[in-house]
Amino acid sequence: MTTSEAVPSRYTYGIDTAELVAIDFHTHVEVDSCGHRALDDALVEASAKYFKTGTVDRIASIEKIADTYRERKMAAVVFTVDGLSATGHPVNSIEEIAEYAARNNDVLIPFGSVDPHQGKAATRKARTLLERHGVKGFKFHPSVQAFEPNDRAYYPLYELLAEHQVPALFHTGQTGIGAGLPGGHGIKLRYSDPMLLDDVAADFPELPIVMAHPAVPWMDSQISIATHKSNVYIDLSGWSPKYFPPQLIRAANTFLRDKLLFGSDYPVLHVDRWMADFHDLDIKPDVIPSILKNNALRVLGIGQ
Repeated sequence: MTTSEAVPSRYTYGIDTAELVAIDFHTHVEVDSCGHRALDDALVEASAKYFKTGTVDRIASIEKIADTYRERKMAAVVFTVDGLSATGHPVNSIEEIAEYAARNNDVLIPFGSVDPHQGKAATRKARTLLERHGVKGFKFHPSVQAFEPNDRAYYPLYELLAEHQVPALFHTGQTGIGAGLPGGHGIKLRYSDPMLLDDVAADFPELPIVMAHPAVPWMDSQISIATHKSNVYIDLSGWSPKYFPPQLIRAANTFLRDKLLFGSDYPVLHVDRWMADFHDLDIKPDVIPSILKNNALRVLGIGQ
């Protein structure tokens, strides 16, 4: 059976929002059906050491993600990152992610990824992923992909995403990828300063932008941007909630209650650990459903 016969050309949601407990806005597909890893071995080992996880625990196939989240009555945004130009490491098959998500659309929400350095070719590929494979957003990692998000060279790509009204998810802040290696394996943190996204949010007010992770060391800037720009959100992945700074918890209970999204960073941080630590926080009961599910539904346009 060919791919076109097996999978619908456009992904459609099959999520039962009434039964759904939560939507994890940040999960990584780290190995494809051929066993190809999303990162080279040195980066996987450095990241595992940084997050204190074993490298075996980091092998998250899309099949494992679907099973994990279905068991918990959760849905998961799934993606990989195309960093070929910057890293020289071939990307996992994004088409495969979209195809598998289409067959498991009760729990999986596929995001695409393109290499921004490929210019017009990246925009063409993004259009194909949107219109033929039905991805529901795009993931960017400026530090791994080595690009400044506010460079106008990438604006045609953002124009396309805004046209299709799908969110752009950008890594912000510190990264465990390359952590502890000489020179950080060449990965530069400055590309992931959230202030670079303030320009993009201002110039593309119709584009939903999600800043991934509490953006240490730029947490206050991140909160300011999300407060100022109605189209900007923050996902809470990559850090155990017990390490969230006080200003983030205050914002969650007040002026950012509708702008924060649950995200774990699975398999780097297991969803069960994140949820257990989150429920130990002093978060108002009426805010919890917004963070765990309702804000994500709005950003993704599910049930709208």
